[in-house]
Amino acid sequence: MLANRTTPRSQVILAFAAVYIIWGSTYLFIRFAVATMPPFLMAGVRFLIAGAILYIWMRLRGAERPKLVHWRSALIIGGLLLLGGNGIVSWAELQVPSGLAALLVAIVPLWMALIDWLRPGGTRPHPLTIVGLVIGFAGVALLASQAGASGTGPHLIGILALLVATVCWATGSLYARGAPFPKTPLLGTGMEMLAGGALLVGVATVTGEWSQVHLEAISLKSALALAFLIVFGSLVAFSAYVWLLHHVSAARVSTYAYVNPVVAVFLGWAFANEPITPITLASAAIIIAAVALITISRGRAEKPQRIPSVAESTSQPEQALARR
Repeated sequence: MLANRTTPRSQVILAFAAVYIIWGSTYLFIRFAVATMPPFLMAGVRFLIAGAILYIWMRLRGAERPKLVHWRSALIIGGLLLLGGNGIVSWAELQVPSGLAALLVAIVPLWMALIDWLRPGGTRPHPLTIVGLVIGFAGVALLASQAGASGTGPHLIGILALLVATVCWATGSLYARGAPFPKTPLLGTGMEMLAGGALLVGVATVTGEWSQVHLEAISLKSALALAFLIVFGSLVAFSAYVWLLHHVSAARVSTYAYVNPVVAVFLGWAFANEPITPITLASAAIIIAAVALITISRGRAEKPQRIPSVAESTSQPEQALARR
């Protein structure tokens, strides 16, 4: 069901604004949240609450009861996407500016193309994809060249952690393509959030983050940022994304992968005083161009698929929900 004359243009614009701006802003709000909250625990609380809301809402609306195999898929995807992806991003933003984090997360499609190529029985990429891979990883190398042990640049350990997160996101997204899931996308999303949130809280427990929680030390900014991530980042924006998939072409919806990093870099500069260096601008242009090449080449080669769950939608990130 793509856009037609009965679809109000204003609704399409509002939905795109939600996906572009809200998902682009989540990196900044993650930085605000982890300023006074432990990162894995913060992310776990975020996804447990958002997942419970989505799951209960969809079940009350008549969505089918998930099977055990569906929960197994949710656990695997939630572990890769939300623990390995979002959790690591949340931790890395203790050391890396939010805009730079968004730029690195934008390379998830590069990893997806590379992993899909190298796996047994993998698909040989389109020539444009190969060009995109070379250009994209060159952009990452340029971005990483800013890393330094001093406070004048991002820490190398944070950049390496973000690269690990993008590999987790890409692996989870590829696994999700063939994983058994309920027919209702938002129900599957709620399940992934619940499973991933539980794993995040488990890691927070093992690493002793509970002992770092002091309610009186949590700032109002961090609390409001967590509320924003739950309500807008995990619920409103993803609902808008699924709605767009029903009303406009997937190619148009996928443009968020180019816009989100730009929004994140601008907001980090405007509201968190994050520096925008010439190297950052050059890296951003290179990475976004590479993602565009890969997206275009894959769009030509692939047939339309069913509406994706949150894991499949994060061929960006937050992505993720990450976004994503």
